[in-house]
Amino acid sequence: MTQSSEPAYLEVARRKQAQLDSGIPTEWRLPAGLIPAGMLSPPIAVTRSQAYPRENVMDIPRRSGLLTPNELSITEDWDVRGLLAQMRQGTLSAEDVVRAFSKRAAIAHQVTRCLTEPLFPSAIQRAQQLDSILQRTGKPVGPLHGLPVSVKDCFRIKGVDSCIGLTALAFKPSTFHARLVKMLLSLGAVIIAKTNVSQGMAAPDSYNHVFGRTLNPLNHQLTVGGSSGGEAALVAMRGSMVGFGTDIGGSIRVPAMCTGLYGFKPSVGRIPFGGVVTGQPPGLGRVSLQGVAGPLARSVADLGTVLAEIVPIAERFGEDCIPSRWESESPVSDRQTREFTVGVLRTDSLVTPLPPIARVLDEVADSLRRTPGVRVVDVPVPPALRKCQGIAGRLMGADGGGSLLDLLQSTSEPLIPWLQERMKRREALTLEQLAQLQEQRSDIEKELLGMWAVDGDCTNRIDAIITPVAPHPVPEIDRFNAIGYTASFVLLDYPAGTIPVRNLTESDLDSGNGMDSPELGSWDRVNRDLWQAKPVDRRVYLDSPLSIQVVTPKQHDYELFQAMEIIDQAIRSQKGPTWSNSRS
Repeated sequence: MTQSSEPAYLEVARRKQAQLDSGIPTEWRLPAGLIPAGMLSPPIAVTRSQAYPRENVMDIPRRSGLLTPNELSITEDWDVRGLLAQMRQGTLSAEDVVRAFSKRAAIAHQVTRCLTEPLFPSAIQRAQQLDSILQRTGKPVGPLHGLPVSVKDCFRIKGVDSCIGLTALAFKPSTFHARLVKMLLSLGAVIIAKTNVSQGMAAPDSYNHVFGRTLNPLNHQLTVGGSSGGEAALVAMRGSMVGFGTDIGGSIRVPAMCTGLYGFKPSVGRIPFGGVVTGQPPGLGRVSLQGVAGPLARSVADLGTVLAEIVPIAERFGEDCIPSRWESESPVSDRQTREFTVGVLRTDSLVTPLPPIARVLDEVADSLRRTPGVRVVDVPVPPALRKCQGIAGRLMGADGGGSLLDLLQSTSEPLIPWLQERMKRREALTLEQLAQLQEQRSDIEKELLGMWAVDGDCTNRIDAIITPVAPHPVPEIDRFNAIGYTASFVLLDYPAGTIPVRNLTESDLDSGNGMDSPELGSWDRVNRDLWQAKPVDRRVYLDSPLSIQVVTPKQHDYELFQAMEIIDQAIRSQKGPTWSNSRS
């Protein structure tokens, strides 16, 4: 096929990739010997996991020689609160901090392909302005003064593309900021880059025909997750202090699980979502299933530091936000006089967790049982939980997929491999069908209120539930199987977070050689194939992160943060804080 007759999307992709490449300064480019083999092919030429060698690139920023000792210290030695304090005190300038993280982001991109829009020159210029204001007035520009952050490609930034991995949306720069972007700038944060997603943000991986595939920095053979996979890769490699993604089926929690990060999916209304490009008709989320924005970070404390500034003022920026306070919804007397109760939900009864997932959940439960002031109870699987994934899926596809498929068709762009067998054009749901689904959703919400009562006693309630993020370890590229464990809590609008626990070990490989329980259906069969099918070599999972999900009731977002603190400390120390002492 001659160039003149090739599909239109290829020419658009080449132009967009050239634009991206030009955004990496020459002096920040890695020596050829440090470029992994998986990064040498053209971005959209390689799509299958077999083409990538097992490679961990986490140490390349340090080995590259491109970062000075001071830049290594800036990007490695501080949490969010500490780094902000250094800039407020003038010990570190915002320019030095932003330049260090921008350089590290450029390095991260060269080994993972995580960026879509490098914003380094404008970020450094903004940092210089922040330094000037601080020097002139003695006051920082907001509580996040100088903090280097990144945002998923879908967040509009004025003058910058938000093509969400679709060639049809490339070279159409936004004319305004998304609400969250406007808020972050008002708080003094500096946005250094936008990051890669799956095609149309429709898959739990991060591959598209515009920018190619984002690779997992821990192991190039494994998925980085999606659709906020670029954020996960960048934050994991310390190219950003905090990344902001979106979540409608697990797109914050899945990439956090895949890269050993902490992810936080809030309830609807806590963080502005307006101004996000979704590839669907504007306003569809208000009548179907509504996505949310949320942070990914390297610690619970970092999540809490940014959420404490964002949540209380969200209603000033987002028409979709509610008046909120970053404090407990429970009375102080209640928190001080009773145990913190954690429920253990082992399965959704649709897909049985593979042995390492069940094992790590039990380990966390055992750690919590040894934690003073914490009570652990088992949560029976509510029958209604089985219905969540199906209803969430139908609501997510309310437009029949027509909007995304029309955009792809306009440039003759094919579906990515993960979507090829999963996405077909269907009839859009009628108003009557939408109403019926929302009625079913309401019935499920009412039934699941009982999940938070111990033995049916509404006065004896569960504060938080721990459950798997997914029923399998971090899988190979294009093999992420089930999003029901994350999508269900979007349907229910429960805030949910991801906590890394430990890496998968040799002993995990030998656990559960035979899963004796009956198969629960096709999803369960595919899941079991990830562990016990003949061609599977379990060693591919070795050293990959194992995580758990923490869930609290609707709008109990601060309680989710508290629960994550308690559970994370129990995991790290085996001697967690008491419920009353965790308030800070």
